[in-house]
Amino acid sequence: MEVLYGIPVLGVFIQLIAYLVQVIPPFGFIILGSATPLALGALCGIMNERSGIVNIGIEGTMLTAAFFAFLVAAAVNAAFPADPIGLFSATPALVVGVLAGIVTGVLVSALHAWLSITVRADQIISGTIINIAGLGFTSYLNRLIIGPNPRAGAGIFSPIEALSGQTSIPVVGWIIDMFLKSGPIATTMILFVIGLQIMIFRSRWGLRTRAVGEHPRAADTVGIDVIALRYRNVLVGGIFAGLAGAYLTLEANSSFQNGMTAGRGFIALACVIFGRWTPIGAFGAALLFATSDVLGSVVQLRPPTGDLAQLGSILHAIPAEVFSALPYIVTIIVVAGVVGRSVAPAAVGQPYEKESKAT
Repeated sequence: MEVLYGIPVLGVFIQLIAYLVQVIPPFGFIILGSATPLALGALCGIMNERSGIVNIGIEGTMLTAAFFAFLVAAAVNAAFPADPIGLFSATPALVVGVLAGIVTGVLVSALHAWLSITVRADQIISGTIINIAGLGFTSYLNRLIIGPNPRAGAGIFSPIEALSGQTSIPVVGWIIDMFLKSGPIATTMILFVIGLQIMIFRSRWGLRTRAVGEHPRAADTVGIDVIALRYRNVLVGGIFAGLAGAYLTLEANSSFQNGMTAGRGFIALACVIFGRWTPIGAFGAALLFATSDVLGSVVQLRPPTGDLAQLGSILHAIPAEVFSALPYIVTIIVVAGVVGRSVAPAAVGQPYEKESKAT
């Protein structure tokens, strides 16, 4: 390996791969946590776009859900305090908070569905309105309600403690450890990814959804209710966005900050494109972006040493601000390289009107 490390330019790249192979397993649970809101947001985007609806309002939906999940959980905790129970140290306040986040995501998605499907407004404008309104509305309510009560909160879900011996299993031990160190939303996220992958490509509903996204008029002629199916799928997508918001305030953090989604909704859209509108592909893209997100912290905690010292000197010379911006840089590079090669559903973004109502 030392011979390969010495190759100009290419050697540094090989060192980086070797370094990532070394450090990713111990920090796998951090990467999974960072990937969770991206993957859930991407599932929301897939549910929408596979049905023919563009949704760039995932950012605003996640942010609004994060706020109300925290607010409701804090209110329930203040009214009915209870000790944590179960594997994830859940409390009634946390469970109700997650439900509040889901309901919020569904309600915001219902607004987008109404504007996009019934009103047939421009879907990009509809998503933009949701993003702007979500940021302004939550910032105002945060200052009005949560700001004067700095002690408000309900805590967070706790991960399962790693069982002795499991993390030492060769090859897969670190994967088991990654899930054991994660909370319930991050742990179940992978189940949603696998389940939705199977449903889209191996079920009658999935076939109809893809038909509606590709050729809604042909789907209508064979008896598929295009409008109803689009509404249902957009609302189900709101469940995933709501879970992503609840994750941010009830599992990853125990507080709400203005704009705390920090562009994750837009990165989730990049995951959809990079993953070619498939749940498994979007999850892989989310892991890629999450790895770039935590790389700066990993370099500080476990810098390259020994044979990788040359790589370490290069990484330490890079300003910390570059690592902070790395997820967005990777997003731009990935989208620029994928656009034109990934083919979206043919009818995405096109409002649909039944023949009988056409003029």
